[in-house]
Amino acid sequence: MILCYTYLCVHSLGETVMAETVNFTGAVDRELLKRAKIIAAKSDTSVNALFNAELRYLVETFEAAEASDNQNFKTLLDFSLGRAGDHVAMTALGIDSQEDLFLLMAQAHLPMPRLPEPTTQSMVDSLHALAP
Repeated sequence: MILCYTYLCVHSLGETVMAETVNFTGAVDRELLKRAKIIAAKSDTSVNALFNAELRYLVETFEAAEASDNQNFKTLLDFSLGRAGDHVAMTALGIDSQEDLFLLMAQAHLPMPRLPEPTTQSMVDSLHALAP
């Protein structure tokens, strides 16, 4: 077991190792960042610490699933990112209800899905067609 904090990792064997960190630039939705800052303040932590924890969880979960040749996490991630629709994901996971799919999403600690781009565009086109 390894517990990692912003700059320090403590292995279960009692060995302490400094984690190598790098700075990077990314873009995030302004409203999302505002909400993240509120959560960080309420949790007495930083947005950076929240980001590191979530990214670490995502990467470690994906790698563990990949190492065990389990494609379920990749399927759920594709669904979460809007790269796969609900029917495709349910078929790949061998489930037949959207409720089960959303429960798996929650268990996998993944955000709720975005609509696939073609679906979103189709909705936009339909709304534009309604306008006089």
